[in-house]
Amino acid sequence: MEVVLREVHDSDLPVFFRQMNDPEAARMAAFTAEDPADWDAFWALWQRIRSSQDVARTVLADGDVVGSAAVYGEPGEREVTYWVDRAYWGRGVATAALRGLLAEVPERPLYARAAADNQGSLRVLEKCGFRITATARGFANARGEEIDEVVLSLKG
Repeated sequence: MEVVLREVHDSDLPVFFRQMNDPEAARMAAFTAEDPADWDAFWALWQRIRSSQDVARTVLADGDVVGSAAVYGEPGEREVTYWVDRAYWGRGVATAALRGLLAEVPERPLYARAAADNQGSLRVLEKCGFRITATARGFANARGEEIDEVVLSLKG
């Protein structure tokens, strides 16, 4: 499967919105929007992302929009985030997308956060060179409770 990244197009946003409203995927991601069904808030967020200095990309697998990947935040504190459609989990898409994003954004350090029980995402991050540096607790909107999270970093 060929995985490539490209600029985000307006036509990608309804696909991202549908993906982020998959209850199983949202539960696994845990740290989601307060109301993932609020299209206006979703649209406004993506407009801010796309007009900022953040690096946001659409993930394509064999030409199909299957997710998004981004680096965001202030220099020295920037984080990576990604979302891949559940139908593509376990097929190397997230790892390939994150590797592509890291090649495009060479600044280091970069950080990532994941729910402590999200083994798939932790494997992706570790395959891409991230290492666990801390643990924390945070409120997970998709689960409606505070949960354990892992903080990872990628050094230069």
